[in-house]
This record gives sequence, structure tokens and C-alpha cells, in this order.
Amino acid sequence: MQFSSAFLEGIADYVDPRLPFISLSKGLELNSLRMMSQIIPQALKNPRQPFIALSGPSFAFELMNKLPTVASKDKKLANSVQQLLGSSDLRISTSSDVTGVEIAGALQNVLAIAAGIVVGMNLGNNSMAALVAQGCSEIRWLSTKMGAKPMTITGLSGTRDIMLTCFVNLSRNRTVGVRLGSGEKLDDILRSMNQVVIIFSMYQGLYCINGSDGSSFQAHREDFSSWCCNGDVTYNGWWLRPWNHP
Repeated sequence: MQFSSAFLEGIADYVDPRLPFISLSKGLELNSLRMMSQIIPQALKNPRQPFIALSGPSFAFELMNKLPTVASKDKKLANSVQQLLGSSDLRISTSSDVTGVEIAGALQNVLAIAAGIVVGMNLGNNSMAALVAQGCSEIRWLSTKMGAKPMTITGLSGTRDIMLTCFVNLSRNRTVGVRLGSGEKLDDILRSMNQVVIIFSMYQGLYCINGSDGSSFQAHREDFSSWCCNGDVTYNGWWLRPWNHP
């Protein structure tokens, strides 16, 4: 995603202005905090470029093995994409809330690694439930602040995707969290993996979002940076601090 803008600018003269773009990317562009729904039309210099975002919840491994899943996304074009990609193994629901689907798909990866750390540190089911509930609340707050509809965040591409990535071992970001919580160093973990881990580039972008209104998200984001991005996961009561904030 971090190189999408430059790539699209390079091919802009060859792209049909009526060509639909289906985005499967999750995250934010670090230097601008833009989502793909913003990057694509701006890079192509066509604000009317047809666009649709396809999001979870789904694990590619299960989809390849023909286990049912659900994917979500956008507007008029959505019905065509729904017919094109839908099958007995893949149900696609549609939504006109592009921002909600994109930002929910990005933010749930931040929560997934925290959930993995809870598992790795053996903090128990009560801590996990509290963490995920608090995380869902803050994702809803931040998403709506960015223009998403609350119902999207509590729907398939929000809460259900969060449940999948926080509680299932197939989640790459949750796996990183488990290993961090077990005492491994971040650099060692990332070097050993052959899959893309979304969380860390996403978190760098998320960290830049202004939270100056004193929200609990703003108050404990520094904690997340310390015990996640810097690979410093030590039992010093970090998991209690978010609940000590307003």
C-alpha cells in the first residue's frame, strides 16, 4: 500500500477512466494517512474513478479450502462485484460506507496483536474480554471521528472481523502478539515469518492521527508503542493502564 500512489501515477495515462478498481488493501498510507479510496482517484487524477473495497472477515487459507466466509463492501458497483465474486464458499455483503469498511479493516489489526500479547503472557480470559471490548469501543470512536457509520463498525467488516482476527490462530498479527508476549523480540519474529504483517506500518500511521481531545486512545497509545513497536513487552502492568484513563 505504501507504494500504490507512485505506481498508479506512473500508469495513470493508460488507465480507462471507467475501469473499476477493487481494493483488497488494509491500512493507511504513512506519509499522508490516506486510505485506498483516496489514493486511487487522486493518483489517477480522476475523482470519479469507479472504486470498491473488499474486506473481511475471511482467512485466505480457509477460503482456499472451501470453508465459508463473508466479505464486505461498497455502492452501485458492489452488486456487480457481488455477482462476479460470490460463490457457495464466499458470500459478499454490500455497503455504501467505504470509509467504515476501510478503516475497520485497518484498525482491527492493531487490536489483534494486543490480543495475541494477552495470550502470550497468559493473562487469562477476563483480560482478553476486557481488552477486546475496550478495543472495539475505541475503534468505533476513532472510525466515526474519521467519517464512518457506527453500524458499519458493529457489523461484518467491523466487530465480526475483530472477533476473527483476535481469537483465531490463523491471524498473522495475533501470532506476532503471542510471540511478543512469550518474550521473543520483534525483529526476530518478523525475520522468521514468510507472511505480511500489517500491524506495524498500520500503527505508525495510526500514531499520527490527532487524538488531542484527551481520549483514552490518545492516553495509552504511547504504551502500545513501547511494548509493541519497540519490541519491549515486559510485565509491568501495561494491560491495566488503558482502564485507568477516562
